[in-house]
Amino acid sequence: MTAQIPERLRYQGEEYAMCTNPLSDYFLMGGESPNFEMNCTALWRGYVGSWEIVADRLYLIGLNGSLEGGRKASLETVFPGFSRRVFAHWFSGKIRLPQGRQLEYVHMGYGSTYERDLLLTIERGVVTQQTIKQNGTADLDAPDGYGVAAMTIFSEKSKE
Repeated sequence: MTAQIPERLRYQGEEYAMCTNPLSDYFLMGGESPNFEMNCTALWRGYVGSWEIVADRLYLIGLNGSLEGGRKASLETVFPGFSRRVFAHWFSGKIRLPQGRQLEYVHMGYGSTYERDLLLTIERGVVTQQTIKQNGTADLDAPDGYGVAAMTIFSEKSKE
């Protein structure tokens, strides 16, 4: 699997690349999953979620992707009637927010290592703990911030 495009998280006034997919837990718990279309190797899940934490509560505030047949996915695709945000009450686990320069690139999932990780522990959608894990110091010329180094984009199917 190729390194993956991260979800996005707004937290304490900052924007972060988020190397966790909370919506996947919703689908695993039986939430109806639309047929997302995977159009590049760096986005196997077929969508990118946008998230925010407000008053220690995790919300899904946007969804960008394509569905089979070429329709665009949105928040209402998964949560009809919710166009602005959805409280992520289904999610318990750690959210990883990589920070700093890259120590090691791994061409799989979210396996690359950065100088530090901001880790948020979430219980039923509520932040219960914040910790910083120091992973080392990168060379000064190392890439700064989470990025996907390479991907293959599949062309859209012709509409006949």
